[in-house]
Amino acid sequence: MVTADTALEALGGSVERVTFHSEESGFCVLRVKVPGHKDFVTVTGSAASIAPGEYIDCQGSWCNDKNYGLQFKAQRLSVVPPSTLEGIEKYLGSGMIKGIGPHFAGKLVKAFGEKVFDVIEETPEALLSLTGIGRKRMETVVSAWAGQKVIRQIMVFLQSYGVGTSRAVRIYKTYGNESIALVSENPYRLALDIHGIGFKTADTIAWKLGIPKDSLIRAQAGVRHALQEASGQGHCACQLETLGATAAKLLEIPEDLACQAIEAELKEGNLVAEPIEGKTLLYLTALQKAEAAVAAHLLRLAGGALPWAEIDPHRAIAWVEGRATIELSRSQKNAVALALANKVLVITGGPGVGKTTLVNSILQIISAKQARILLAAPTGRAAKRLSESTGLEARTIHRLLEFDPKQGGFKRNNDNPLQSDIVVVDEASMIDIVLMSQLLRAIPDRAALLLVGDVDQLPSVGPGAVLSDIIASQVVSTVRLTEIFRQAATSKIIVNAHRINEGLMPLQPENKEELSDFYFVPAQTPEEVSDRVMQVVCERIPKRFGLDAVKDVQVLTPMNRGGLGTRSLNIELQKRLNKSNGPHVTRFGWSFAPGDKVIQTINNYDKEVFNGDIGTIIDIDLEESQLSVDFDGREVTYDIGELDELSLAYAASIHKSQGSEYPAVVIPLSTQHYMMLERNLLYTGVTRGRKLVVIVGQRQALSMAVKNKRSSHRTTALAHRLRNLFGAAAESSAPCLP
Repeated sequence: MVTADTALEALGGSVERVTFHSEESGFCVLRVKVPGHKDFVTVTGSAASIAPGEYIDCQGSWCNDKNYGLQFKAQRLSVVPPSTLEGIEKYLGSGMIKGIGPHFAGKLVKAFGEKVFDVIEETPEALLSLTGIGRKRMETVVSAWAGQKVIRQIMVFLQSYGVGTSRAVRIYKTYGNESIALVSENPYRLALDIHGIGFKTADTIAWKLGIPKDSLIRAQAGVRHALQEASGQGHCACQLETLGATAAKLLEIPEDLACQAIEAELKEGNLVAEPIEGKTLLYLTALQKAEAAVAAHLLRLAGGALPWAEIDPHRAIAWVEGRATIELSRSQKNAVALALANKVLVITGGPGVGKTTLVNSILQIISAKQARILLAAPTGRAAKRLSESTGLEARTIHRLLEFDPKQGGFKRNNDNPLQSDIVVVDEASMIDIVLMSQLLRAIPDRAALLLVGDVDQLPSVGPGAVLSDIIASQVVSTVRLTEIFRQAATSKIIVNAHRINEGLMPLQPENKEELSDFYFVPAQTPEEVSDRVMQVVCERIPKRFGLDAVKDVQVLTPMNRGGLGTRSLNIELQKRLNKSNGPHVTRFGWSFAPGDKVIQTINNYDKEVFNGDIGTIIDIDLEESQLSVDFDGREVTYDIGELDELSLAYAASIHKSQGSEYPAVVIPLSTQHYMMLERNLLYTGVTRGRKLVVIVGQRQALSMAVKNKRSSHRTTALAHRLRNLFGAAAESSAPCLP
């Protein structure tokens, strides 16, 4: 151990290999070529950024680690640009500079030698003299070089304040060359603007910059943060008293200062206060506007004349039954009649109750009246399934509304509405309040709206409980289908999904020799659950059912953390299922290789990939510092610095699986998940399986999930707004008494 009295030794050399580097803490393990040492020296220390080929100057001491042998522990480590040709080539070829990989690094060093950095920075046109480098690549290299310099400055700045450097690229992309100045002025902007940086990180920088803990700017940021945290849990608003107390506890400040911050935020228009049913609710302004807009647009769409000529429901039902050779149930016939007579209708129900048949019947009838139909769903997979079931084109809501990356908004809105007589939206339980407001404002007055979804599934990942609130308001026509059709009743998945929804334990196959589509595999401990999940996914399902362990089988788990969380299961499944020897890249705590199954973790409107979309890595290009992913036949390219948007997807959370279906689903359950063991969570997971569902876990955990219906209430006011608006509209249109 180095003490204050120990003399520090100096050591310098070129970095041959970066064995490990944490972009959060800066801790690194380096293999260094040190003059006078025959073998490479292992150096441990801390650096904001480090690449092979760079030269390091260190001060520290030697120690003999019992596991790793002789090491030099650097207390101070500084990085200087490489000066030898070998070091320059290794540095340029490390993938740090977009447009330069190992191949072009060799070319550049051979052509320009030690002056290559000066050439890139001062006379980049000289690069055009090299074969394979055109103007586009030259501009890419120059831009990347300039950006990398700023990114390194940001990294050093962040690390000097004890903050991880993994988001430096995203900070640079957001703020550009003014990054350090803007963050120094108000570090709390990071928590608002940068994905992956939370309030605590911004607060650490603020404290080290000298911003007092009891400052109003900190209190205001903390109030916004508390509301954002609430919205992350699905709430649209927070009660005034609750927010003040929560912010005070979070920030460790007096509650009167938190209330003062709330007042300041209200004056600045960042928050909106509204009296709802005897309580004062506080909203982030955007969420209040979205909730009020959804209610207003539903009232607007519900009024006015139907967009098709009058239809006799009895004749129409008989016609569609004959044409499709089907017999609709009584509840389906009632639903068809309601759909033909109402401009806004909700259809809800579990699996196997005939939602698809009903929607197809309605669409066939109104198609015969030449009605223009648009179909949409929240996710690509749900849209694809809707298209397959109807035979009509279906798009994601984002594509339907035509997102424009340049303007940062949708092209379709109230000024440029959709051209349609009816808009049908499937998987409506997934739609949060903001997206629903964007969708509804783009539907013209004359058009009808049909919302289809299973209200018993988990609510949307984003804030709101839109489908549930619309149904609860009791002012929008709603059909709830409950009867399981005979063909569907042969599926144990469907039967057990309904049993779970009713609070009953799922049934097991009576004959163990016969193939079933639903199994419960018992395990006693979390470790045994994990082992059996690996066995079921990698061996038993492929062998017995002929399904591909990567493409066809999806592990869905209640939690992200712990031994049965997504992270731990993904690492283990990746080891077993992807033996790729091709190029790989490690960023943001994940190692990616061609063939890996990955999931998008945030909405990216520019790339048109959205939270929960699952794809497969098809290529990693180290020359271009890019990675390509196939999302259902569409190739999407990511820069290496954007990989914080992706994580492995061999295992995913049940929340992330909403709107998707998979041939086979494996669900690990353990009492260690007790906080998440809820009926609608298990029900949602089970209903994701199309051909096979296997629950692996403790029987007690399964029982807890089935019995627990405490599904957390979300603070929203949409149902209240709908009742008030529709009630007021009914009163104003009522005939006057003489």
